[in-house]
Amino acid sequence: MENNPPISSDRKGKSRAIDGSSTPSPAMALLEEQHPLSRESERWTASNLWRESRKRAQANRNSWDYVLSSGIAGGIAGCVAKSAIAPLDRVKILFQTSNADFRKYAGTPMGLLHAIRIIYKSQGVRGLYQGHSMTLLRIFPYAGIKYMAYDALEGLLIPTPDKQTSGRLFLAGALSGVTSVLCTYPLELIRVRLAYQTRESERTSLREAIRTIYREADLVPPSGTKPSVSKFTRSLPFYPFYRGFSISILGMIPYAGVSFLTYGTLKRHITQFIPYLEDRPTQKYLACGAVAGMVSQTASYPFEVVRRRMQVGGAFKGVGISWREAFSSIYQARGWRGFFVGLSIGYIKVVPMTSISFATWQFMKRVFEI
Repeated sequence: MENNPPISSDRKGKSRAIDGSSTPSPAMALLEEQHPLSRESERWTASNLWRESRKRAQANRNSWDYVLSSGIAGGIAGCVAKSAIAPLDRVKILFQTSNADFRKYAGTPMGLLHAIRIIYKSQGVRGLYQGHSMTLLRIFPYAGIKYMAYDALEGLLIPTPDKQTSGRLFLAGALSGVTSVLCTYPLELIRVRLAYQTRESERTSLREAIRTIYREADLVPPSGTKPSVSKFTRSLPFYPFYRGFSISILGMIPYAGVSFLTYGTLKRHITQFIPYLEDRPTQKYLACGAVAGMVSQTASYPFEVVRRRMQVGGAFKGVGISWREAFSSIYQARGWRGFFVGLSIGYIKVVPMTSISFATWQFMKRVFEI
C-alpha cells in the first residue's frame, strides 16, 4: 500500500498536502476524469481571444479577423504618416488654392519656409496643425479602407507570386484608392475648407464649416451668370460635400495605382540591386515607399491641383465651380506650370508620408501577425 502524504481541502476544490504539494480533491478528480481539459484549461481571456483571432487571420485572408486587423493597421499607418507632415500639408493646400495671403510665396525657392514662418508667427504651432483633427478623423477610415481593400484585392487578383503582374498590381491599387475616396470624400472636403482659412475673421469651427458647406446647395448663381453645375447635380443629396469628387476619382486612379504598383514591384526586386536591405525590412519598406510616393505624386499632381480649386470654389464664389472652370482659371493664371504649383512641397510632403505610411503598415501587420 502506497504511503501518500496527508491532505487537507482548500476553498478552490484542490487538496493541499501537509508537505506543501497540491493534489486534486476527489470531486475535482472526478470532474477532470469526465472533462480532461478542465484542469489548468485555457480561460477565454483577452490574450487567448487575441491568439485565436490571429490564427484565424493567418489561415484565411477573407476572414473578418484579417479584414479588421488589416483595416486597423492601415488606419494607424495613415495617422502616423499624416501627423509627421501636417505643417507641409497645410502650406501645400494654401499654395494649391491660390490663397490671397500666400500666393506670392508659391513657386519661390524659399516660399515654403516663408509660409511656415508667417503661419507660426501669427498663429503659433496650432496654426501649422489647423484642421489636423479633421485630417485624423478622415485619414483613419481612408487609410484603413485603402489598405484593407488592397489586401483583399491583392489576394483575389494575385493568389500566388507567379500571378503578380504590373497590370494586376496597378488595378488592385487603383480600385482600393477609389473605394477609400468614395467612402471618405466629405471628410476630405471639410478638412480642406478648414485648412484654407488663414485670417482670424475667416476661421470657423468644425460645425460651422459643415453647416456652411451644406447650405451651398441652396445658393444660386448671380443673375445673368450661367450655372457651372447642372441643376440635377446640385439637387443630389449632400452634393456640396462631394464637390470635386469626379476629378478626385480620376486623380486617384493613377495615384493609388502607380503607388501600389511601384511599391509592390520594388519590394519584390529591390534587394537584387541593394543587398544591404535584405536583412533590414524597415529600411527596405521606407525606401520602397519613398520611391512609390515620388512617382505617384508626379503622375497625379495636376488632378490634385484642379480638385483643390474645386473644393474651395464655394468659399470664394458661393456656388462652386466645375472642373472646366477650375482647369481654365489655373491655365490662364500660370499656364501649364500652374498645374504643378506646389509640386516641390508635394515631394517634400508625399515622399516621407508614403514612406512612413507603408513602413508603419508593414510594422503593424507584423504586430497583428497577419
